[in-house]
Amino acid sequence: MALSFYDISVPVFIRGLGQLSHVLDKGLAHAQSAGIDPVEFVNARLAPDMFTLAGQVQSASDASKLGTARIAGIAAPSFPDTETTYAELQDRVAKTIDYLNSVDRALIDGAEGREVTMKVRGAELKFTAQRYLLQFALPNFFFHVTTAYDVLRHSGVPLSKLDYLGRY
Repeated sequence: MALSFYDISVPVFIRGLGQLSHVLDKGLAHAQSAGIDPVEFVNARLAPDMFTLAGQVQSASDASKLGTARIAGIAAPSFPDTETTYAELQDRVAKTIDYLNSVDRALIDGAEGREVTMKVRGAELKFTAQRYLLQFALPNFFFHVTTAYDVLRHSGVPLSKLDYLGRY
C-alpha cells in the first residue's frame, strides 16, 4: 500500500509536536526539581541571534500549521506569539495539534501538484505542494523541534535521543 500525501504530512507534524510537548514536560520537571525558575528555560537560547525556547516552539507550531494549510489550500489560524510560560507553550502545542486534527485529509490527498507560493525576505517562492512539504515545511518544522530540544539539553535538562524520537 502506498503512502498518501496526508500520511506523510499531518501525522508527521502531530507526532513531532507530541514529542516536543514531552520534551517541554521534562524541561519543566527538571526546573522544578532543581529549583530553577522555569522562565529561565523559556527565555534560553543557544546563541544570541537564535530564537529562545519560546520562539522555537512558536516556530514549530507555525511551520506545522502553515505547512498543512498551504498544502491543503486553506487558511491557517493565527496564533499570536505571546507565550511566556510553560503552560502557555504547552497550550500552543495543543492548539496546533487540535488544528491539524481538524484538517480534512481529502484536502491534502491528491494535492501534491497544487502550487504553493510564499514570500520569504521579499522574494516570492513557488513550489508544488509535494516539493514544498518535503524540501521546506518538514525540514523547517524539524529544525525548530530539534532546536527546542537542544536549548533544553544545553540548559542542563537530562534529555536523551529517545525523548526526541519517542516510541516507534
